[in-house]
Amino acid sequence: MTGYGKAECELPSKKITIEIKSLNSKQLDINSRFPGIYREKDIEVRKIIAEKLERGKVDFSLYCEQLGLESNAVINKPIVNAYYTQLAEIYRDLNMEMSELAITSILRLPDAVKVDHEELDEEEWKMIVSRINAAIDMLNSFRVQEGNALEADIVSHIDLIVKLKNQIEPYESERIERIKTRLSDALSNLSDNVQADPNRFEQELIFYLEKLDINEEKVRLENHCTYFIETINEPYPSGKKLAFIAQEIGREINTLGSKANHSEIQKLVIKMKDELEKIKEQLLNIL
Repeated sequence: MTGYGKAECELPSKKITIEIKSLNSKQLDINSRFPGIYREKDIEVRKIIAEKLERGKVDFSLYCEQLGLESNAVINKPIVNAYYTQLAEIYRDLNMEMSELAITSILRLPDAVKVDHEELDEEEWKMIVSRINAAIDMLNSFRVQEGNALEADIVSHIDLIVKLKNQIEPYESERIERIKTRLSDALSNLSDNVQADPNRFEQELIFYLEKLDINEEKVRLENHCTYFIETINEPYPSGKKLAFIAQEIGREINTLGSKANHSEIQKLVIKMKDELEKIKEQLLNIL
């Protein structure tokens, strides 16, 4: 699921800003950005993210803003003076007058500016880690809100499947009478030379109607929907389990459709399949 978290930390000479966002993904995919001094902590941060987020396409960024006049970059005066002397000779040889742009060009040359590398302060890093955890917690709160909305949406589709299943009942008795009438008419339209045993016809009719009975499928469908609701309320991740239950729900709906023999029941089956497809799409967002 998607989410966003941000936290800040002010140190004596710098301001640290942490941003983390997550998009839905079946696996954990972390993309991280650090200033040079903190790059050695990349693995540690990845471990923290993996423990708290478990999966998702995660973008993590740590920004460092220097406060005050202190800077790690220092002009290397001996090198700049050497460059200037050489450049002045070249200008004289070419009978040209040096301009202010010469200094700008010199500062771009190798080693004109040297950077003193900081040592990472572990106490400072502990403060930053606490803010990283705060940013992740904020992201997780976004996920919880989205998860609650997602749960309500999925449960509404399950409830609708159950309601559609209950709407089948009024058509069942009508469906049985239609089948009996159709078979009786077909038998009466046979040639007069064919004699049918009424008892045998009744036995065959009962056998045929038993094959078309959808009572078991309705009961199993109801049980699967109940189990789905129970599972979605479990406190631990159950995305795969819900997907398996959805498959079983689909199997019962398909069997109802194959046994329907009634246009109105077929319409209800199509509506149930539509609701189930919406559920399956949403289940991709669940751990």
